Amino acid sequence: MVGVPRTRRGKRRAHPKQTISSVLEYASLGWASCPGAQPMPTGPRACSCDRVGCPDPGAHPLSRAWQIQATTDPAQLSHWWRHEPEANVILPTGRVFDVFDVPAAGGLAALTAMESSGFIPGPVAVCGDRVLFFVATRNVAEDEDEWWSCPLDYGPSTIDEMPGLRWHCRDSYVLAPPSTLPNGQTVSWLRSPDGRPLPDPLQVLDRLADVCD
Repeated sequence: MVGVPRTRRGKRRAHPKQTISSVLEYASLGWASCPGAQPMPTGPRACSCDRVGCPDPGAHPLSRAWQIQATTDPAQLSHWWRHEPEANVILPTGRVFDVFDVPAAGGLAALTAMESSGFIPGPVAVCGDRVLFFVATRNVAEDEDEWWSCPLDYGPSTIDEMPGLRWHCRDSYVLAPPSTLPNGQTVSWLRSPDGRPLPDPLQVLDRLADVCD
């Protein structure tokens, strides 16, 4: 049953040990991750990166080579977060999973409807005023010419231009629990991953379409 997201209960930063534990859990599922920038609550800049006026403070990878860098290797992950204990967690999409990214009101309503109908939605996270639905990736075509493109495919930086439903797949990423947002809240799971097969994206999309029009 959907409860009040933990991000609304307080503004506590994740403990570094909690972050390391989370990325190692993701790795055990086959989910690659890499360090993300962190928001800076004080000082002249809102983000730990060196970009003046960063448009996505604390919500992007530390490295521009994040697609190559992202890994499931426990030793490498532990090394990164020992040296950058406050780093946020970036999960690349289009590998094991895609993510539907929807406004919180519609996402929570859709999640309640799914659970009431007996449909199992898979992992679901709340990220500020957005809800993230993790689904099986459709990026499985061996032939590049057969790869299916979709007008819902958008990168994280398009949130202002596309406030409705977005589909993160290949060449995109999401901010994962227990990352910290600029307002001090944390990204958290409403339904945490448990190793079960991820749901078919079209079945979830069909249930999201009505509430995200």
